[in-house]
Amino acid sequence: MLGTGIGHYIPLVSYLGFWIMCLVSLSGRPLLGLYYMLPFLPYRTLRDHFIDYPLGANMLTILVLAIIVGALIRGKRLPKSKLYRAWLVFGIYLYLSMWIGVVLANAPAPLWLSDVNFVTWKDYMVIPLVFVAAGLVIEDRKTIRNVVLITAVSLLFIDRSCILESMSRTWTTFDEDKRGGGPLAYGSNQTAAFLAQFAMFFWGLTQFTKQKKIKLVGYLLVATTLFATMYTFSRGGYLAVLFSVLVLGVLNDRKLLVVLGVFLVTWQTIVPAPVRERVTMTESSNGQLESSAEERVQLWENAENSILHSPIVGTGYATFQLGQHVDNLRDTHNWYVKVLVETGILGFILAFTLLQQLIALSYRLYKRAVDPLYRGLGLGLLLATCACIVANCFGDRWTYLEITALLWVLAAAAIRAIQFMEYESITEKPDITSSDEINPYVAYR
Repeated sequence: MLGTGIGHYIPLVSYLGFWIMCLVSLSGRPLLGLYYMLPFLPYRTLRDHFIDYPLGANMLTILVLAIIVGALIRGKRLPKSKLYRAWLVFGIYLYLSMWIGVVLANAPAPLWLSDVNFVTWKDYMVIPLVFVAAGLVIEDRKTIRNVVLITAVSLLFIDRSCILESMSRTWTTFDEDKRGGGPLAYGSNQTAAFLAQFAMFFWGLTQFTKQKKIKLVGYLLVATTLFATMYTFSRGGYLAVLFSVLVLGVLNDRKLLVVLGVFLVTWQTIVPAPVRERVTMTESSNGQLESSAEERVQLWENAENSILHSPIVGTGYATFQLGQHVDNLRDTHNWYVKVLVETGILGFILAFTLLQQLIALSYRLYKRAVDPLYRGLGLGLLLATCACIVANCFGDRWTYLEITALLWVLAAAAIRAIQFMEYESITEKPDITSSDEINPYVAYR
């Protein structure tokens, strides 16, 4: 950090902070544990440094459990929502699905951390645990506002890391070898999915900001995130943004439809040359599919055979990574195809239910809320979900905690916001001259 050597100690200090927050959460302040955890959810490259310390690899899971236990000790309860039940059913089904893989001789018995399929399921289940932890400790409007602010700061740090990494290279032409892994540590395509989601979240949120300074800051954050997205060179990320802008234009700002139309006609004269090359490189000079597109086609052809062989229950959760595929790939490059292959039609219905409930929740909040913070939260969450839906057509962007955990924290905030609205509808409206923590009708600050 600025040549002082302080940066060397950041991982150790952060690691110790996790233990301190575990104690704080268990001793009656679980909300502080949630606040501390939020910036670390997407920043996998920083958390990877914890591996050098005792239990470092499981530090995030330990803190999540401490927050949940601390909240339950204080008598906190989850608000009523079909999303919590949907996650519970889905999580149980995925574990049972792994045993189907055992019966079909596709995977080892999922019993302990030495079993790769069990580890995959365990890591995936941290996401609903984060969702539950947030649902337990978010109690009022001020907490929702703080969660949004911390998410914005976290996104800004991710933007900074991505932009510095991209700008450290010369981009006169597109070069696959120059694409970085990004702070999420899984590759530029996964990073692009994260950036697309939260660029659109804050674009939707900022639509309802009343104060001009905050609106300006919000749009600057959106612009910075879109710039970072552009230099991930992810076609899936680009399509996720474009589709979400279309949804935003239809729902709330029709002028964007005109802007989007003009952009689609003129984009080749606007975007940098390497971005243009990346978008148009689906075929090589001899007319054949370029390597990544050809790989996807072959994977999907193999996946089709697996789906037809076991359409109802699939081959077993987390089994695709254990099979032999083209170029030794371990992912179908399409999450929906992966769900059908591994968990069959039953698993696909459960996964679809999660997405449907998330969309219904955000749309309901957007349409019914009066408070601008709640309306912005609803619209932003809806747009982020739309971006997530599109991004998952190009690979698994759903089961990575780094990509979607913050999205589920915001979903928990949205559930609480609806609960607050319902409570306010049956009680006397507060004095409009009172503070914003009491008055939900003033613009959020």
